[in-house]
Amino acid sequence: MNNLDIYCVTNKKLDLLEKTSLKLVGVGNENFSEKYLKCDTKNNIYYKEKYYSELTFHYWYWKNILPSEKTEWVGFCQKRRFWIISDDKINQISEKNLNDNLLKNISNNLSHYESFICNPINISGAKKIKIIKRGWKNLIKDPSIFFDKKKQTISFHFDMHHGYNNLNKAIKLLNREDRDDFLTYVNSKNIYNPHIMVIAKPYILEQWFEELFPWLERCEEVFGFDKLKGYDTQRLYAYLAERYLSFWFKKHTKFKTNPWTFIDF
Repeated sequence: MNNLDIYCVTNKKLDLLEKTSLKLVGVGNENFSEKYLKCDTKNNIYYKEKYYSELTFHYWYWKNILPSEKTEWVGFCQKRRFWIISDDKINQISEKNLNDNLLKNISNNLSHYESFICNPINISGAKKIKIIKRGWKNLIKDPSIFFDKKKQTISFHFDMHHGYNNLNKAIKLLNREDRDDFLTYVNSKNIYNPHIMVIAKPYILEQWFEELFPWLERCEEVFGFDKLKGYDTQRLYAYLAERYLSFWFKKHTKFKTNPWTFIDF
């Protein structure tokens, strides 16, 4: 018997997803069938979907399903990014054998953990032309960033892609318990656990959402919505959550990293 439910959020109907064991969630303008959960009912923030991305479902799950959750483990993934059993054959995973490789259960010998987050990625070493084009404000402050990969941190990467100084502004709005530690984390690390993907025990998810969404609401008072233009900036709240997730689960839970894969349909 499976002890894990994984919700996959997608903005497109995909036959491949419908053939998997994933619990499907439809967002966006697509006309989804009854095979897909929708998060525009009951207590929801669906009107924020283009700014919050899959977090609109995470909020809906928190408010409408989590209070009565009976499953031992609950996870979230995205339409092109999936939790897999092992990374031994990660380069051989395709549309044809995806379901065979999906993580469907958490072994009993891992039950002492409280959460699983994605295997990390290194975001240093961007092309020099991109650093000049997108990171010039940071270079003015510290030209050595151009050559020193250790200084090409999470914070620098965020500045380049999601708006200069936006991450620092958001961190000032965090709770006191995490504020200084998270600031140190993003300014000293160039490796983080990507995507808004996590598998956790329900009581951990409750704690996570109780921290995450009030923080993002405070961020809305600073950034709003109207000025968030372009793919990399419009979904600012999702990108903030992605970086915070990598930090929060490592600080507050007994975590383990798990392999994931990307498939571009």
